[in-house]
Amino acid sequence: MTTSRLALIAAASAMLMPAAAAAEAVMQINSSLPEGSFAHVFLQEYEQRLEAAAPGEIDVQIFMSNTLGKEEDVLQGLGFGTHQASLSASAVAQVNNRTSIFDLPYLFEDRAAVQTFIDSPAGEMLADGFDGTGMVLAAMWDNGFRQITNNVRPIVTPADLDGLKIRTPTNRQRVEMFNTLGANATPLSFGEVYSALDQGTIDGQENPANVVETAKLFEVQGYMSLTNHVYLPTFFVIGEPFLNSLTPELRETVISVAKEVGPWSFEWGENSDTETIAALQEKLEVNEIDFAAFQSAAAPLYDSPTFVDVIGADMIAATKTALGIE
Repeated sequence: MTTSRLALIAAASAMLMPAAAAAEAVMQINSSLPEGSFAHVFLQEYEQRLEAAAPGEIDVQIFMSNTLGKEEDVLQGLGFGTHQASLSASAVAQVNNRTSIFDLPYLFEDRAAVQTFIDSPAGEMLADGFDGTGMVLAAMWDNGFRQITNNVRPIVTPADLDGLKIRTPTNRQRVEMFNTLGANATPLSFGEVYSALDQGTIDGQENPANVVETAKLFEVQGYMSLTNHVYLPTFFVIGEPFLNSLTPELRETVISVAKEVGPWSFEWGENSDTETIAALQEKLEVNEIDFAAFQSAAAPLYDSPTFVDVIGADMIAATKTALGIE
């Protein structure tokens, strides 16, 4: 059989075969928290929902404990296209100052108030703060109210914080907050917290109860005080280069499913907090605080340039309006 006849047969066969399916997109998501943490639970829920909504179109791959690199490097990589997505918390304040609104203490009474904020013009203003960063805020998921743990004494009033070295995230607002309350704020990457507590370099830290449990901080801490001083969500951010590589339909699905996970995450977080705090009472001493005393001590921060100049007076005003705060 001649070469030309073989070519004709091959061409005819190709015409009869169905068109090849589009290549499956791969979406790698980074988180600084470990496997088994609430962040892992949320990302697994997202993976399941998204792959069901777009079967055969996208493969979600989850990487915990900063497997893809330091959180700050991953966030930077979203805009460069070297990374696809990240579930982050405090670190996004280095990218979008408006997210520092969550550093104002005693702003949210409960998770319902947080969801009211997300769906308000203030929530839209926060999302717009990611414009020009190379990433998009797909959704805000739960994280939890932050509690203080330490190895020295129960924290009941601000005076109990005097002189304690308390680890904070690496942002000026949280540092000023704890210094104002009397502690010696010590900014530190989360990945270094356990060893610093174990070695006595710091006395304590502040994180949601779920983090105290899953990161096993109870192994190196003696007290947990239910201060509920700050509520911080997790921000599910996706790189624009990755989103632009998807079809318009898949891009819309990627974001819409992320938003669907939001309310589910808040309900999960509420139930989990109750169960986790009960479990932690078996592992370290848990106590309530004098809420009014802390609220009074933190009041000057609402007018502090460290907060106002970074967050923006308009962002603070919009948030107060959304929450009905005088």
